[in-house]
Amino acid sequence: MSKLQCLIRANQTGFLRLILGGRNVCSHNVIFQQLNSYNNNNRSLRSRFSEEFSTIAEKLEKLSSKKPSQWILLEKLEKALKEHQLDEAWKTYQDFKLVYGYPEQLFISNLITEFSYTTDSKYLRRASDLALSISREKSVLLRHDVMTKLVLSLSRAQIPVPASNILRIMLDKNSLPSLEVLRMVFLHLVKTETGSYLASNILEEICYCFQKLSVKKSCQLTKPDVTIFNLVLDSCARFGNSLKGQQIMELMSITGVIADADTAVVIARVHEMNGTRDELKKFKDYIDAVPVSLSRHYQQFYDRLICLHFKVNDIDSVCALLLELSGNREPNPSPREQKGYCTVSIGSDKIKMGLKLQFLPQQLQKDFVYKVDGKNELVLYKNGKFVLSNNGLAKLVIGYKRCGRISDLSKLLISIQSMLSSPPNNSSCSDVIDACIYLGWLETAHDLLEDFELEKYSVRESSYKYLLTCYYKENMPREAEGLLRQIKKVGIGINFSDDTKEISVSKSDLANSIIQNMREEEKATPVLVHEYNSSLYFFTKAKMIEDATQTYRKMHKMKIQANASTFFHMICGYSSLGMYREITSLWGDIKRSMVNNRNTVYNRDLYELLLLNFIRGGYFERVMEVIGFMIKNGMFLDKWSYKTEFLKFHRDLYRTLTESDAKDETQSKRIEHVQAFRKLVGIS
Repeated sequence: MSKLQCLIRANQTGFLRLILGGRNVCSHNVIFQQLNSYNNNNRSLRSRFSEEFSTIAEKLEKLSSKKPSQWILLEKLEKALKEHQLDEAWKTYQDFKLVYGYPEQLFISNLITEFSYTTDSKYLRRASDLALSISREKSVLLRHDVMTKLVLSLSRAQIPVPASNILRIMLDKNSLPSLEVLRMVFLHLVKTETGSYLASNILEEICYCFQKLSVKKSCQLTKPDVTIFNLVLDSCARFGNSLKGQQIMELMSITGVIADADTAVVIARVHEMNGTRDELKKFKDYIDAVPVSLSRHYQQFYDRLICLHFKVNDIDSVCALLLELSGNREPNPSPREQKGYCTVSIGSDKIKMGLKLQFLPQQLQKDFVYKVDGKNELVLYKNGKFVLSNNGLAKLVIGYKRCGRISDLSKLLISIQSMLSSPPNNSSCSDVIDACIYLGWLETAHDLLEDFELEKYSVRESSYKYLLTCYYKENMPREAEGLLRQIKKVGIGINFSDDTKEISVSKSDLANSIIQNMREEEKATPVLVHEYNSSLYFFTKAKMIEDATQTYRKMHKMKIQANASTFFHMICGYSSLGMYREITSLWGDIKRSMVNNRNTVYNRDLYELLLLNFIRGGYFERVMEVIGFMIKNGMFLDKWSYKTEFLKFHRDLYRTLTESDAKDETQSKRIEHVQAFRKLVGIS
């Protein structure tokens, strides 16, 4: 007897036995006689299920008339798979499944594998749906290697939701792909915005599962490494999910994954987006100590740190860092750095039980090549040295002009040019003067000219000519005469005629940058908000929730407009202590803030955090309200995550009750919302 025939004989009972309540199946004719008798004697039941049952019965009649046997169908399936006839294979599988149930593991594996090797999303989705249904009904049929091929194929084809479903099925069985494959899956997932949301949530789930199994000392689960964390962090920054990025950073510390040079660069972008300057500054001393050969790698780190200094109007810190970067940098290794890795605190560094991130500032990944995304806006790296971009110079001019410190700006520009060994008539200083003239800041331009002259630092003759022209145009004869005396003293020969008076300075790239930055500053978050958010982050990480609440109320009292980071920190603080009722009050504040702020829609991270906490707390009216808001604003819903959270806390909540069973109106509404949520996420 062949192996195929053995499989057939061992599987003589199947789908029809389920219909007949477990009775033996002798022949198709007997079966249909029993089915007809059963229907005739149970007319009320037949009326209820007539449409669904007739469809199945017609299919069975059709199959019965052709008298197929198991071995014929299985041979047909095997032949179709060998010849790569995927539609025929799928149809044959469905016919077999309808009569006999699932075929043996070998056939399931071959079917899913064959579908996994295609690039057609139709077949990949079929394979995903098949694996999902089998995982619910007979998960023993799913082989680890087959699931690994499928999840890699789905992620490579940019089908993120099915890919995440398969990865989560594997996680439920504590059987993830190898580290190499897991890296590739995440690499493909984070290429899209939806994939990035899913990747960050799955990484969080993997880490918590790893922690749980580690406590039991029975963990054989693949542990995510620094490359996977870097991929997810980079995607969070790229798609604007910086608040989620903050959580991933903290998760890295909890899991014990050591950060590397790429991590620090991505973290800098996340901190800059969140406005958490104090957190980023903790990395600086360690990065300053790296060899000069690695300095260029940290260009984006310094770029984002300077940006944060500008955000809080700390012009002195900007000046100090620019001088430091422009000089000849020599590494100054600290004893801590020589131990192999350093430790950076998250939140307060004075709390014994606080989170600590291990960091290797000199380590770069060589065995897995990927490009950390992001652009350098303020600092460039040219000829082995850091230099200011036009955008950085624009911010510098605006910052010094705002606080009336033009002489300090002059000294800084001269110092930077000297350190860079630029020629004395370098164009940067003249560019600043010309931009000021174009913007109508004539007094500022004249002050800069005088400062440069005092330091014997020459500028272009054209700058004098442009300024003099503007004085005449603006009918400022006294200033024009003073500038003419200054020109003669310097020894510049300018043939100033009536034609020359018509000369005007052209709009430069620097002038454009200054205008653009001034417009952006009008929309920027006020400095006070950043300062208060920094305090809130400190208090919530230290679980000093009373201090956090007082700080939050003080902001409200002083009419300081809270932003997404403000609410996010407060929700995290309340959530860590299980204070879900307080989070419902915050939701009211968020809604009022959105209305008062011209219907502003905050970051998706904030709404998902709210949603998960409302599920945990059992506030299902709020749950459906947040979900409705997210759907209205086109935000992606990770239904698997919400379903998992519900089953963890409320598995049997109102599973059998209906609104008619409610004792009062309040319970009726609650049942309605719970049932609506169950339906949305697919809980029967």
